[in-house]
Amino acid sequence: MSKILYQQESYQIMGILFDVHRNLGGGFSEIVYKDALEYEFKKADIPFEREKEYLVNYKDIILDHKFYADFVLFDQIILEIKSSDYLHPKYISQCLNYLKVSKNKLAILANFNSSSLEHKRIIL
Repeated sequence: MSKILYQQESYQIMGILFDVHRNLGGGFSEIVYKDALEYEFKKADIPFEREKEYLVNYKDIILDHKFYADFVLFDQIILEIKSSDYLHPKYISQCLNYLKVSKNKLAILANFNSSSLEHKRIIL
């Protein structure tokens, strides 16, 4: 049986994601869910950074384009929030890019725009 990466932290995050979806439902813009999540992370005393900036190193320079992860939780888990019709593969690619530039191993992709919360764990 394989071990779940950051199991306890992941369960805590997922509980908050489900709680926010249960209370707000689908249909709001991403910013509304991010604000609600920030409130819940503070309330649960979960360490986080919102809109964390990552630089892309290329050879001996830093490229002009930057990445901004919606949240970084526990200084090791990237959380990307969407309010879309479905979890498009480009969102998974986006999370993989965040993992590469951050050197983190786990991203959670959550989509709030449906009757039930859609989510995916992405491991690098």
